[in-house]
Amino acid sequence: MFTGIVESLGTIKKITKEADNLHIVVEADFTNEIKIDQSVAHNGICLTVVDITDKTYTVTAIKETILKTNIADWQENDEVNLERAMKLGDRLDGHIVQGHVDQTAVCTNIENANGSTYFTFKFEYQGNLTIEKGSITVNGTSLTVVNSKIDEFSVAIIPYTFENTIFKNTKLNDKVNLEFDILGKYITKLEQHKKGI
Repeated sequence: MFTGIVESLGTIKKITKEADNLHIVVEADFTNEIKIDQSVAHNGICLTVVDITDKTYTVTAIKETILKTNIADWQENDEVNLERAMKLGDRLDGHIVQGHVDQTAVCTNIENANGSTYFTFKFEYQGNLTIEKGSITVNGTSLTVVNSKIDEFSVAIIPYTFENTIFKNTKLNDKVNLEFDILGKYITKLEQHKKGI
């Protein structure tokens, strides 16, 4: 379980393909505090630590993860948003985030708004919904939706978030990971069940 509050930025040091899997070596400032089997969210993707060295750790992405996220686009030296799993009893500063990416979206507009930056994302409608002022996770960052549409939404990024996440590196046409609000997903599923879908 995560909150969508990015804890640190990590750097991809190495990517190795083995069968359908990708082994990804990440350098992070908290490497000495983690252990094998722990979960860490990388741009919103929950991945398990399988190996640790002095400054780096390794995670493995399987085919299902590769197909549903933007992880196949990652390259060595890319920065990624990192968040360790929350501790029981911690404050929930963002919203409930599972680290299970639902689908990807494409950045279609970036607008400087004199103190904040608006990013607009378009996604293929697959039953997932956003609502105005609801929560959305973009590349692991908990954000508030503005301009909600059936297959598009925007978020307003404050300067602190812009500088301390990979939003500062996000460009037009970049693919991002989306995790929709868990409560909204349950409500959508219940409605589908009622209709026999």
